[in-house]
Amino acid sequence: MCGAPKQGGVLDGIDLSTQTVIQGSVWHDGAPVAGAYVRLLDSTDEFTAEVVTSPEGEFRFFAAPGPWKVRALAAVGKGERTLSAEVGLNETTVAID
Repeated sequence: MCGAPKQGGVLDGIDLSTQTVIQGSVWHDGAPVAGAYVRLLDSTDEFTAEVVTSPEGEFRFFAAPGPWKVRALAAVGKGERTLSAEVGLNETTVAID
């Protein structure tokens, strides 16, 4: 069993005034992609973390503020988003080609 926190949903017990959370969902052809591997890469493209999307296509990372790249890999293809995360909740959607 994976030790990663439950993906998506409510952020109970998380202090968004001190934590940086990057969360979102992965989509392909208008539908969420369950079971996609989502990687978090830093500003030099160095691998930082990886989670698997929930049945609803959701993912979540706890990170430091700054520039990040979110890369999704699935059987249907791959997609990528870059963002500049700030303290608090940072939401994004990754579209798979």
